[in-house]
Order: sequence, then C-alpha cells, then structure tokens
Amino acid sequence: MSIVAADSIAAYFEGVIEDALETRGVDASQSATRYLVGVLAEPHIEPRPLAISLQEALVCTEPAERFERLRLLGDAVLYASGFFADHFAARGLETRYVVTIGSRAYGSAGAMLHGDETGLFAELAQRFEDFASVLNVVAERTLAQQPGAQNLLKLYERWMKTGSETMAEALVEHGIFPTRGTKGIQ
Repeated sequence: MSIVAADSIAAYFEGVIEDALETRGVDASQSATRYLVGVLAEPHIEPRPLAISLQEALVCTEPAERFERLRLLGDAVLYASGFFADHFAARGLETRYVVTIGSRAYGSAGAMLHGDETGLFAELAQRFEDFASVLNVVAERTLAQQPGAQNLLKLYERWMKTGSETMAEALVEHGIFPTRGTKGIQ
C-alpha cells in the first residue's frame, strides 16, 4: 500500500471523491461533494436496527436533536451502503430498503431546513443511490490497495460477487487474471 502525502485527511478524500464521481459519471454539487468528503473523513456507524433509529429520530421532540439524529443516520447508512453493502445483503436486507432508510433520513433532515427543497439534503436524499455507488468505488479502491495474501482472497471474492472492473484490475496487478468460465462446458 502506498502512503500519500496530503495537507489533511479531508484534502486526501476530496481527490478520492472527485475521482470516484468521475468514474461513476455522477454529477454532484460542490456542497454534496464536500459533504461526501466529510462522511469519509468522519464515518459514523449506526449499531442499531435502521428502522428503529429512523423512527426514534422522526418522533424526537427537540428539533435540533431530531435534525442531528436524522443527519447522522443518513450519514451512517450512506457510508455503510458504500463500504459494507455485502453486510446488508448477508443479513437479508434488500438494497432498496437500505436506500429508502438513508434517503428518508436525509429528506426529513432537509425538510426541517427552510429552503432546502433544492439544497444539500434534498440532493443527498434524491441521489442517495448514486452517492452510495461513489462511496463503493472508494471502498473498492481502498481494498485493492491493501497488500497481502488474505487481501487477494477478499479481492477475488468481491470480484466474483460484483464483476467489478476495479477488483479485476487489482487482481491483474497481483498477477491473477480473473476470468469467468462458461457454464455447462466441460
């Protein structure tokens, strides 16, 4: 793994996010781009069931606390959707369900802000799935840069599940040329 010098972790992630946005062909506002950098620089994990966390946030009577809970839930779901989508799938959670929770959290947070109908939280809510795919590119590139035999197995397993070009390129860099066999031919 190479060490990259950067003025700050945010400066490093800014370049990573801009590259991932370009890779996925996602056009994002400057505010959304900066927000994604923040999600990576300070990731938040939601340890509790998502639906319960959303319900508790929505019924919170203190507006500032409700907004913060919704924002943090949106951040946690966005981060996890990008970096740990396999985790959700292994637990039987449909991608659409997870996207709906994250999008609803951001949409509800945005609704609390006057004039955010076309602002940052509206963009995060409406384009949640796009932004999760951008974070997935970051996750794949991070995994691809990790050295070691154990990592090669993870790379290969991820490539088998997703067919990701990033994972295939990383395997080739390690001298492994992934190919998919033709079923039924012996």
